[in-house]
Amino acid sequence: MSKEILINVEPQEVRVAVVNSGNIEEYSIERPQDKTIVGNIYKGIIEAVLPSINAAFVDIGMPKKGFLYLSEIEDLFESDRTPNQKPKEVKKGEEVLVQVVKESFGTKGPRLSCHIGLAGRYLVLTPQEEHVGISRRIEEDEERKRLKSALLEVKMPKGIGFIVRTAASHRSKQEIQRDANFLLKLWQRMEKNVTSSKAPAIIYEEYDLTLRAIRDSFTEDVTKLIVDSKPEFYRIQRFMRTFLSYLARKVEFYRGDDLFLEKDVERQISKIYESRVYMKSKAYIIIEPTEGLVVIDVNSGGFKKKINQEEMAFKVNCEAAEEVARQLKLRDLGGIIVIDFIDMEKEGHRRQLLGVLKKALSHDKAKYDILGISKFGLVEMTRERIHKTVHMISYQPCPYCQGKGKVRSPLTMSVFTLKELRRFLKGKNLHQANLMLNPLVVDELLKDKANLHAIERKFRTKINLIPNPALHLEDVKIS
Repeated sequence: MSKEILINVEPQEVRVAVVNSGNIEEYSIERPQDKTIVGNIYKGIIEAVLPSINAAFVDIGMPKKGFLYLSEIEDLFESDRTPNQKPKEVKKGEEVLVQVVKESFGTKGPRLSCHIGLAGRYLVLTPQEEHVGISRRIEEDEERKRLKSALLEVKMPKGIGFIVRTAASHRSKQEIQRDANFLLKLWQRMEKNVTSSKAPAIIYEEYDLTLRAIRDSFTEDVTKLIVDSKPEFYRIQRFMRTFLSYLARKVEFYRGDDLFLEKDVERQISKIYESRVYMKSKAYIIIEPTEGLVVIDVNSGGFKKKINQEEMAFKVNCEAAEEVARQLKLRDLGGIIVIDFIDMEKEGHRRQLLGVLKKALSHDKAKYDILGISKFGLVEMTRERIHKTVHMISYQPCPYCQGKGKVRSPLTMSVFTLKELRRFLKGKNLHQANLMLNPLVVDELLKDKANLHAIERKFRTKINLIPNPALHLEDVKIS
């Protein structure tokens, strides 16, 4: 069973797909204008204190003010307070060190925390919490003791602790301690920045998508990491030599024309946006995200096996539970999630179904909580949502249906158009090609003419851009 990390680099975006035995498991996009700030650490200024909602709004130098619970600030003050001192009142204008833990969504600003965490390959350094924690997903008692013992040998300044990540399981003591020492040096440099910087100011910037994917997903069970950009390939190699030299031999530069098309990832990505997902048994699930929650409905569809209703429901539900877990991770859906499984009469079947769902979700990096399954087959759960979903990044509200649906954005269509143009011209010897598009897509392409000129030079073809207002935003006509 081969597992690969594929990285596609375009001038306007970077895409990362984790593929297991040909099936896409994780998919992420990052664009320069939409770069995540989750994980960034800022020296901020408290702009408003609202005891009625137990929160403060913090200026971190971004257009939207960050949201911070007062209890988090009070916890920090409490640790420095002597027994006879009165609790310190949080006031407007005070400076505070915060980390972004959740992207801004809609009109809401980013969610902030005073509990700083610096993530490394195997550890997370917690500068305000003096303890050593072990990931709950490392279950072996002996391994937990070994990892804790390895960390206790590191000379840690007072007040600093670590959390051992799942990736640390069965790594050598030297690797764990090397990661710890690197994070300690990084924190020492940051402390100097905190002192010298005037608020609001950024103190630490999290890795971009490529390096985050390597840090969090490039484990020993990954067969290859393939990237289609030479500059990015060299950057990855430098990063690997510094932090993960033992995996550097698995990094490959792709020399073909279209990495995602060749690996059959492009087809699978297009299905991420579809509400109906079919399974091998011809049963299917319908995924409907709303403003407040995500509703998932399980249907027997074309399930053909001649078995009684109860057994049919159980088999379809178990298959759907695994697919639901996969789709939640693939689409990065979060918040409140309600899954409507097919009704089952037997309590034993309901318990087994819940076990299948929990096992499938155990591979998910995001935090989740399942309340249980009702006699009607409803499962209520929550899943942590940190970043903007792929759907949010790739689509904009549809002007053709007054916001009832979505179409791809002009930027997404410009990226798609250049790919289609390369595929059309490949193997042909044309003096010129006509590209008819919606005017919004034409405008987006003209913002960076270098991309079109590069295609013209490569295929020795003149490209004629023809704007046509009658064309749908997603229509591309090449002749």
